Amino acid sequence: MKAAFIEAQGGPEQLFYGLMPDPVAGPGQVLVDIHAASVNGADFKVRNGSSVTITEFPYILGRDFSGVVAEAADGVTAFKPGDAVFGVCPGGQEGAYADKIAIDAAILAPKPDRFSHAEMAAVALAGLTALVSIEDTLALKTGETILIQGGAGGVGGFAVQLAKHLGARVVTTASAFNRDYVLGLGADEVIDYATVDFTKVVSGVDAVFDTVGGEVATRSFAVLRQGGRAAFIASGAQAPEPPRDDVRSLRPKVGRDRAHLERIVELLEAGAVKVPEIMHFHLGEAGVAHRLSESRHLRGKLVFNI
Repeated sequence: MKAAFIEAQGGPEQLFYGLMPDPVAGPGQVLVDIHAASVNGADFKVRNGSSVTITEFPYILGRDFSGVVAEAADGVTAFKPGDAVFGVCPGGQEGAYADKIAIDAAILAPKPDRFSHAEMAAVALAGLTALVSIEDTLALKTGETILIQGGAGGVGGFAVQLAKHLGARVVTTASAFNRDYVLGLGADEVIDYATVDFTKVVSGVDAVFDTVGGEVATRSFAVLRQGGRAAFIASGAQAPEPPRDDVRSLRPKVGRDRAHLERIVELLEAGAVKVPEIMHFHLGEAGVAHRLSESRHLRGKLVFNI
């Protein structure tokens, strides 16, 4: 099979495109011919070694995808060859930057006909992360106010729409260039992070969802009301320690299961959320895509057409 892979951890120049051995589906797994895979912020952190140390090379990156089942191994009853599916690799497995993947059938969901493979790859991990963070972890309620840090990104953009769908007032940070984009997603207020200190214009919010990390994450506690809660997905495996004792700091546990993927489909088909803007790449352009992803100056999703 063809794949984009790394021979060592480091910069984008470590990404290569070429032939790799075909995967083999084990019991309970399906072999999927991948049609599209997306680039996630976690990918460049694996590539450069900042989140995990890889010891065996070559190593294929990639966590979410959409494609067609080629083979179904023993124990699989939910899918058969020819079924269109989408999904997210389980923790500890990657490999979606390729034209084939073997993966547990139980964590895949049927791809709806009205959406393309690129569109479903774009919302798989981003949607799953936003759902677990907004609905499960923060338990956002109608009438509450939430600050979403980084509303133009894949996860942030899904979160803006989901929060609005749940009846919350949505404040988000974005660049001036992306202001109209996030307003179109449903944001009630947009703060230009390049020119405005959000802590000076936001206060007393019920919840914060941070997709940025770093000092943005630590300063986010200042805008919470007493008893407020914040969820962080860009600050490592543990939520940052809050500087005050009257708020909660939470790290969403983004598991993999069919039910959450079906919830994504439900929201898409109801028009509650829409697919983000997509920038398309070939797998041979993985280095280019990673440079753009690592810059953090993008909106929507980067997707490989395979």
